[in-house]
Amino acid sequence: MTLQGKTALVTGASRGIGRAIACALAEAGAKVAICHPGDAQADQVLAELSEKTEAIAIKADVSDEAQVIDMFDTVCETLGPPDILINNAGILREAPLADTTAEDFDRVIAVNLRGGFLCSREFVRRTNTGRIVNIASDLGLLGREDLVAYSASKGGVIAMTRSLARELAPNILVNAIAPGSIETDMTSPASMTPEQIAKDMATPLARFGQPEDIAAMAVFLCGAGGNFITGQCLGVNGGSVMT
Repeated sequence: MTLQGKTALVTGASRGIGRAIACALAEAGAKVAICHPGDAQADQVLAELSEKTEAIAIKADVSDEAQVIDMFDTVCETLGPPDILINNAGILREAPLADTTAEDFDRVIAVNLRGGFLCSREFVRRTNTGRIVNIASDLGLLGREDLVAYSASKGGVIAMTRSLARELAPNILVNAIAPGSIETDMTSPASMTPEQIAKDMATPLARFGQPEDIAAMAVFLCGAGGNFITGQCLGVNGGSVMT
């Protein structure tokens, strides 16, 4: 699997799934731009990437249109027009419906869904070929109590993926990855109750996934293995959802 000569932009790449995807793309030979909201870890990720490939880090809020436009301008000027876009940036607000504020709901939708829209739009304005991979969630298919905003945003990501795949074919292929329970700092077993851990591990594979599990699928979709795949939502979830 080689991505030599390709340029990739990964949002939300200073930690967790985004970091793993950025590193995997670099290992496959792509030049990599990472977007982050101001995380201190971004410098460490950039140093790691720079040992393998050309890389830059850009601080940007993906829900802000002007910042997204500036980010793409920087990528084009520094690394060249992107061939790969990974819409990974996401946030989570956990609360029962009655305690979920309109502001929290709007913020989750803004980052998780609007951000993917803005980045995808700027991507197609700068290229007429390539791959877009959106990071969705199995909760976009299943939903979950206390996560109404997050579940709704990820359901929107899946629908947007299918719409973009139809519109942008055949030159730009668009797919989504729907992770299950992945061990990151946002969803760490260390912060869960025993009941929550048992629920998340109640899958045929009976374990939490790792960010590298999602990264492997992203690289596959961006390479030759994804040449005849578009409009799909691919579950990397240990069997929590079977389609």
